Amino acid sequence: MKYKRILLKLSGEALAGDQGYGITPEVLGQFADEVKELNELGIEVAVVIGGGNIHRGVAGSTKGMDRTTSDHMGMLATVINALALQDSLERKGVYTRVLSAIKMQEICESYIRRRAMRHLEKGRVVIFAAGTGNPYFTTDTTAALRANEIDADIIMKATKVDGIYDKDPVVHKDAVKFDELKYIDVLNRGIKVMDSAAISLCMDNNIEIRVFNTFEKGNIKRVVMGEDIGTKVVK
Repeated sequence: MKYKRILLKLSGEALAGDQGYGITPEVLGQFADEVKELNELGIEVAVVIGGGNIHRGVAGSTKGMDRTTSDHMGMLATVINALALQDSLERKGVYTRVLSAIKMQEICESYIRRRAMRHLEKGRVVIFAAGTGNPYFTTDTTAALRANEIDADIIMKATKVDGIYDKDPVVHKDAVKFDELKYIDVLNRGIKVMDSAAISLCMDNNIEIRVFNTFEKGNIKRVVMGEDIGTKVVK
């Protein structure tokens, strides 16, 4: 195994599946199965999950909603997704903890770095919810921040496509896939795989990012085992 401690970044939209909104149980179950397999291999797994299948803060603000209010709604959406993933994992026998950046003691633990580290060391899957707890920050930035805080070996960004392209491969048939990119190239080219704050944070602390297709079964394990799939972003 190439990596011992990973941070898996899942998009909320991925949970929606083909229906485009909400949570699709089959997709949720697939993610849980793959995370369970890693957990059984002894990999320490942390997860950051978005909330775009329920509410996106930026999208709400573009339609006239106050940005701070909209972002707070998006953070609560990530908590819903985190609880759904926790339930799916625990029904499969995987010990899981949800740590929220916004205090809500009745349903999950508050985020404390040392607590998160301890859970990982004990073999529990840790799901980070509610973003950073602050508006104007995306879950990509949350993933970069938490990966640095817990000393993760890699950020695995699961997407709907099999890597980073020079333009949208769904729209442009002549799009070219990159096997490897440098952080500075992602910033200079304006590639929207992650927001600039997240890329800069990874660049400053030299954390590898791997972008890959999450809907191809077994890809998460392949990345952990060192297979060269998707696109690697390094210093």
